[in-house]
Amino acid sequence: MTAYERLREACGVIRDLEHTAALLDWDQQTFMPVNAEPDRVAQLTTLAGVIHEKQTDPGFARLLEQAEAECRDCAPDSVQACLIRRLRRDIEKQSKVPVDLVKQLAEAAAQAHSAWAGAREKAQFSLFAPHLERLLDLRRQYAVLFAPYESIYDPLLDNFEEGFTAKQLDILFADLRRNLVPLLRRIIDSQPPAECPKAVYGEKEQLAFINEVLHAVGYDFTRGRQDQSAHPFTNEFGLNDVRITTRIFPEMPLSALLSSIHECGHALYAMGVSRELDRTPLADGASFGFHESQSRLWENLVGRSRAFWEYCFPVFRRYFPEQLKNASAEQIWRAVNHVEATLIRTESDEVTYNLHIMLRYEMEKELLNGTLAVKDAPAAWNAKSMELLGVEPANDAEGILQDIHWSMGEFGYFPTYAIGNLLAAQTWCAAEKQVPDLEAEIAKGNFRPLLDFLRRKVHVLGARFTPAETLRRSLDAEEIKPDCFIRLLEKKYSRICGF
Repeated sequence: MTAYERLREACGVIRDLEHTAALLDWDQQTFMPVNAEPDRVAQLTTLAGVIHEKQTDPGFARLLEQAEAECRDCAPDSVQACLIRRLRRDIEKQSKVPVDLVKQLAEAAAQAHSAWAGAREKAQFSLFAPHLERLLDLRRQYAVLFAPYESIYDPLLDNFEEGFTAKQLDILFADLRRNLVPLLRRIIDSQPPAECPKAVYGEKEQLAFINEVLHAVGYDFTRGRQDQSAHPFTNEFGLNDVRITTRIFPEMPLSALLSSIHECGHALYAMGVSRELDRTPLADGASFGFHESQSRLWENLVGRSRAFWEYCFPVFRRYFPEQLKNASAEQIWRAVNHVEATLIRTESDEVTYNLHIMLRYEMEKELLNGTLAVKDAPAAWNAKSMELLGVEPANDAEGILQDIHWSMGEFGYFPTYAIGNLLAAQTWCAAEKQVPDLEAEIAKGNFRPLLDFLRRKVHVLGARFTPAETLRRSLDAEEIKPDCFIRLLEKKYSRICGF
C-alpha cells in the first residue's frame, strides 16, 4: 500500500470511532434509559480519549508527512491534496490539546446534558449552573492553547467556521441588524392576522404527514429515519445512515413540519457528499454555516414559500380533513410566515430568528471573557431578550435553558445559524438564476431540480475546500453578505403586508 492509502485507512478508523460516539450520543437523546447515564458518560469519555490519541499519535503524523511527499505533484484541488490540507490543519490544532482536557470536556458535556434536561424540566437554572461553570472553565483552558488571538472567542468559532473571527462577526451582525430591525418594525406594524386553525392534530397523523413530505423532498428513508427528541437534531453515522429527530406538539402541527424540513436539509447535505470522500474528514459540510444554510434553505425558502403550500396544503388536508375543512393554502402560507417577537428560538420566524442568535452570541462572549458571572446569566438573558426582541421570559425554561448547545460545551456554535441564514439566501438567489421554473416545479411537488442543483453545487464538495473557497466555487461569491437575505424578506413581506 502507498502511504496515502495507509493514511486513508487510518482516517477511516478514526471516522468509524467518531460515528460510534455519535451513535451513542443519538441514543442518549432518544431512547437511552434514564439510569444508563453513568455508563454512557464513561463510554463517551473513553471514545473521546481514544479518538484524540489516534489523531495526535506521532505515527499518524509521520504517515501524513509521507503522504504529503508522495502527493507533492497532485493538483491542489484533488482529493489527495484536499485531505492532506485538512489533516494538517486538524493535527496542528489537536496536537495543542492535552488528552486529559479532551476527556474532561467529553465527561463534563455528558454529565451536563442530563443536568440541563432536568433543570429545563423544572425551569431552574441553578441545577445547571455548576455544569455551565465547569464547561466554560474547560473551554477557556482550551482557547488559551491557541493564543495569541484578538478575542478568546476566535479559537472556539474557528472549530465551527474555519477562518471566521469575532471581529468579522461583529461587522456582519451590525450590518444585518441595521437593515433587519427597521424591516421587522414595518412588518409587525402592517401584517394581517393569520394562524393555522386551532385544533388537536394527532401525533401519529402528524408523523405520517411529515414523512410523506420528507419523502417528496428527497429524504431517503432507506438511509435514515425520523424519531422524537427534546431538541430536534440531525446525526450521521456514515453516508448511508443519516438520522433526524423532531418534536410533536398536538396543537402546533406546523412546528413539527418545519423542524423536520429543517433537519431534512441537514440530512440531504450529508447524503449528497461525494462517495470518494467517505470515511475521511472531508465527508462533512464545508462548515457549520454551510450545513445550516442547507437546513434553513429548505425550512424557510422552500417550506415557507407560497409555491410549497400549493403542493403541501392538499397533503396536509388529506391527513387532517376536519381540522382544515375551512382552511386554504393561502391561509396556511400566511400563518407560517406570521412575524412575532417570541421567546423560543426554534419556534421563531425567519425575520426575528437572527436576533435570537445575536442574543446568544453576546452572552457567550461575556461569559467566556468573565464580564458576566454564571449566577447573573439568567437576568442578563432576560434583559437582552427585552432589548433585542421586546419580550421577557417568564421562567428559565423559556429563557436561558431553552437550548441544548451550552450543555454540550459548544461555545462558538450559535453564530453559524445566522451565517447559515445568509448563505441560504445567497444560495437561493443563485438557484433562481440557474434552475428553470424553480417555483413552478416546487408548486407541483417536484423538488428534484432544486435538490440536483444543491447536490451539484454544494453537497458533492463536502469539506474538500475551506468555507471561503467553497463559497467561491459553489456560489461564485467572495463573501457572506446580508443583501440577498434582506431582499428576499422584502419581496415576500411586501406581498403579505402590502408595502
